[in-house]
Amino acid sequence: MQAETCRLYLITPPAFEPRAFAGTLAAALAADDVAAVQLRLKGADDDAVRRAVQAFRPVCDAHGVPLIMNDRPDLARDTGCDGVHIGQEDASYAEARKAVGPQGIVGVTAHNSRHLAIEAAEQGADYVAFGAFFPTGTKAAKTRADLDLLEWWSELMVVPAVAIGGITVDNCRPLVEAGADFLAVISGVWDHPQGPAAAVKAFNEVIAGSA
Repeated sequence: MQAETCRLYLITPPAFEPRAFAGTLAAALAADDVAAVQLRLKGADDDAVRRAVQAFRPVCDAHGVPLIMNDRPDLARDTGCDGVHIGQEDASYAEARKAVGPQGIVGVTAHNSRHLAIEAAEQGADYVAFGAFFPTGTKAAKTRADLDLLEWWSELMVVPAVAIGGITVDNCRPLVEAGADFLAVISGVWDHPQGPAAAVKAFNEVIAGSA
């Protein structure tokens, strides 16, 4: 994934019914620019993950948006996802790259570590993810990241940086201005009071105003 300006990176909510949520996802993707969708179903069995891919893949394809699997390079390969995102406790970069191939997307969590981010970039990661930048109720954040990390990365490195963790329409502007290439958002879109489509539009308005 590349970004000439900051773009939105949607991560699915912790729980959903795939067929019903596919309609919500379609509305969000139709609303405005979205760079990618990550399917993240912590604790779900493989069949549940496969059903979600079957529901979401046509939606993502219709809007030209890559569908990225969280944690599981093997399922990313088997279900035909466009890539995989791996944490530090998941598969290695080499395993992930082998699974999705040279054209697949491989993103790597770097938490708040410059060392982990540089290591991932040198191995060939398509992006690194820093966070959490704000408190988040989606999952317990292992680390907190600061704006100076994004500023440092954007000045020195060409591999894109994803900012994650408690990002909302109201607090995202400093991340964009600090050099984030992508904003990874969960509840900030799906739980927006005016709905996901309105949230996608609002995020893109902030991004455009910060450029």
